[in-house]
Amino acid sequence: MTTIDHTSLDKLAEHAIGLVKSGMTIGLGTGRAASAFIRALGARRIDVRGIATSLASEELARQCRIELTTLGEAGKIDIDFDGADEVDPRLNLIKGYGGALVREKIVAAASKRVVILVGAEKLVKRLGAHRRLPIETLPFARDYVARRLRPLGLKARDRLNGDGSEFLSDNGNPILDCAVGDIRNPARLDREVRQIPGVVGTGLFVGMTDMVLVAPSDGNPVRVLRRKR
Repeated sequence: MTTIDHTSLDKLAEHAIGLVKSGMTIGLGTGRAASAFIRALGARRIDVRGIATSLASEELARQCRIELTTLGEAGKIDIDFDGADEVDPRLNLIKGYGGALVREKIVAAASKRVVILVGAEKLVKRLGAHRRLPIETLPFARDYVARRLRPLGLKARDRLNGDGSEFLSDNGNPILDCAVGDIRNPARLDREVRQIPGVVGTGLFVGMTDMVLVAPSDGNPVRVLRRKR
């Protein structure tokens, strides 16, 4: 799969900065595109407060001298800027390849607007095109959840670090990477998986995205996709 280059990432981030106004509270996503946005935001020195979706994004925001706050302190988030691993034509998403899916979903749900930054390679006709759906579980329930996922057509495997050790989210939970085919009804699958006791969250983000910004290529401008109401 082709990945977005640094120049396109920077142009994408600069376009997104145009949506930011002084005094806003901003959701700071996780991943390459979100990190490019955080760096661009820090360089502009706009008077905003950020709520990070991961420890990595929090550290980057501190390095960029962006003021950080919490959901409890802020009360509201004006815009959440994040990336995605897949985007379908209805702007439903699969997220979580970086492991921050639960915090990302909480911040997205608490935001007035959700803006997703991606390269064109993330656009798919139907979710599941990359054959991977992350699911975060409680440690106690991991094996039980894996068994309950099988009747739903999801074959789960433990996510591991590069050294073979167990990967844990910033919440201290394991993540199951599930082999999946085309997902014809993302909302139903998300609902069925979340009904399994022990599931903390899924990588399916259904009906949460307001706008997708697609990185420029071949001299073309940033594409803007808006969710139809």
